Amino acid sequence: MYLATDAKSGRDVALKITHQKPGDTDEARARRQNMFANEARTAQVLEHQNIVKVLETGIEEDIAYLAMEYVEGAKTLDEFCNPDQLLDVNNVVEIGAKCAAALDHAHRNGVVHRDLKPKNLLLAPDGDIKLADFGIVLVAGLDAADTLATTTPVSPLYMSPEQINGEEVTGQSDLFLLSDVLYELLTGKHPFVAAVIPSISNNIVRKAHTPIRELRSDVPDGLAKIIDRTLKKHPAGRYNTGLDMGADLSLVFDHIQLSGEDFSSRDNFEIIKDLSFFAAFSEAEIWEVLNASHWQTFKPHQQILTEGEFGDSFHILVEGEVQVKKSGREVDILHQGECFGEIGFVTRKKLVASIVCLTDVTVMEIRAALIERISMGCQVRFHKAFVDTLAERLPGAMEQSARVLN
Repeated sequence: MYLATDAKSGRDVALKITHQKPGDTDEARARRQNMFANEARTAQVLEHQNIVKVLETGIEEDIAYLAMEYVEGAKTLDEFCNPDQLLDVNNVVEIGAKCAAALDHAHRNGVVHRDLKPKNLLLAPDGDIKLADFGIVLVAGLDAADTLATTTPVSPLYMSPEQINGEEVTGQSDLFLLSDVLYELLTGKHPFVAAVIPSISNNIVRKAHTPIRELRSDVPDGLAKIIDRTLKKHPAGRYNTGLDMGADLSLVFDHIQLSGEDFSSRDNFEIIKDLSFFAAFSEAEIWEVLNASHWQTFKPHQQILTEGEFGDSFHILVEGEVQVKKSGREVDILHQGECFGEIGFVTRKKLVASIVCLTDVTVMEIRAALIERISMGCQVRFHKAFVDTLAERLPGAMEQSARVLN
């Protein structure tokens, strides 16, 4: 792919070129030209604001070329699948709705993309989204041999169950792949990732994905249901059309806008990155913990934890002060950046103290089950910080308990 200038109009274009290889047989050469012609034919039937426009195609001797719309400053979405670069929920919903509309346009024109993945989606600086790379599409009425890949797309991660099984591929396969992308944009994890290709394929065909709200708690329930539906193993369980999926995504987007809810994870990151608990964490690791957490707010005198009840959550005090009480008596006061609930988190047994708010309080709640789902390196970092916290607090806790007993 090259950046070029159109000699006639003077505008910048993205130029895609394929060269015939010296060792190509006549059959291979003809097939390569047919594949390129397939992408050109596809471009002629697709005219949508969220699909990269093909401006000109041609073949000169052994070189075939496509001149396409150049989206200045655009980035591929794979950059935003990293835990420290995740987009806000409302941005992801908007991207999903626009992609669903673009796919619906393609499907109604007999075109199935088949290779939808973050690298094939361009995010412009103004927030607009463009679908690109229709080079391996399936076009109704064309010979399957004229497509770049008749059964196996480039990446095994971005295949639908029916693609893996060699079954009929329809527009519902693209919707499955779109939900793959949305899931990854929201969590930083692919829903079916594994270490080796056979395991990836098995996960896609047979294994249920981890519910998205277990990995990112600020995902609205309505959005989680859309993703769950579109990741159904059988096409019959998914949306019939991109229009249907896009309509539901638009409803979720409207709800977010009208409710005034703040889904800004970036703001939360800025708040916690300087807390003492995260001193040894990289930014990516902080994002992993943040996306596995649930934020709660409390008023003065509210009780967060109750002595004698069961608990399995670890809490980090983001803002405010809380009182630690044992048998009704104050044993400690905790401040911003300190932690509580560690006994229940480790033992899953009854809590040995109550936590009561002294001021307005914001806490990060982290459940043990969610920590088990973050990367191994981040788990190690988390547990080290956790143990360091316990080691710092233990002498003081023993002294305070002795005073209470006396």
